[in-house]
Amino acid sequence: MDWVAVDWGTTHLRAWLMGGDAPVLRTSDKGMGALTPDGFEPALLALVGDDLTGPTPVIACGMVGARQGWVEAAYAKVPCTPPGIAQAIRVPTQDARLKMHILPGVSQDNPADVMRGEETQIAGFLASNPDFAGVLCLPGTHTKWVQISAGEIVSFQTVMTGELFALLSTQSVLRHSIGDGWDDAAFDAAVSDGVSRPQAIAAKLFSLRAESLLHDQSPNVARARLSGLLVGIELAATKPYWLGQQVALIGAPGLCAPYAAALSAQGLSATLHSGDDMTLAGLISAFETLKEIP
Repeated sequence: MDWVAVDWGTTHLRAWLMGGDAPVLRTSDKGMGALTPDGFEPALLALVGDDLTGPTPVIACGMVGARQGWVEAAYAKVPCTPPGIAQAIRVPTQDARLKMHILPGVSQDNPADVMRGEETQIAGFLASNPDFAGVLCLPGTHTKWVQISAGEIVSFQTVMTGELFALLSTQSVLRHSIGDGWDDAAFDAAVSDGVSRPQAIAAKLFSLRAESLLHDQSPNVARARLSGLLVGIELAATKPYWLGQQVALIGAPGLCAPYAAALSAQGLSATLHSGDDMTLAGLISAFETLKEIP
């Protein structure tokens, strides 16, 4: 093993053992949210310690560098290239085998916004698409819309669509109407409704409950309509980002597919890219720079 690539989020820790024929992925539920600052090194060693044979570079991105993380890595401010090893924080460790580096996130002053982890996915995307000029959409709990020009993050906007869907489908009155399945036609119609009438979202949401009570609306249709309405109002809010732009989606296939369908209905054909692949590519890009430092 030559080095370790780490994606450390709020709920999960993922580490790729790098070297040899192919990366070896190790996973843990020891995310940032479950740890105190003195718990990060033991959690990492529990995952990769048996494979360490000497001083080993470790490059990490994500919430590990948050204020509540292992060590805070100060944000780089837009406009900026995705921060790399030159901006990383070197973390002192008890175990001398760990040469720990944490990559910073990115911030924006006006309007106020932050990201941690997504900037590494952006770096991975730009490593293989250096001439890209357009918008990246990174669907997730907090979806990011990112304007890219000349290899820099120019501006970005975060939308809490994923979290809103989780809260409404599990903790609101709508939980009694939402199923686990899907309906493409219902999603498409709801996206159109959300884009064209975002101001009506509160009333449209309650109609999902009323439809199930009065007209036996399928729980699968209700789930697709809820998702479609939320994605629709997101597209309405972020129209200055995507309208007339080249758009690339970065994330899990299950998250990107609804966005691709919604954008297609607006006349845009977005390209899809694996979030895991882009994260690893971004960490590899940082390591390649580390190798160049004397």
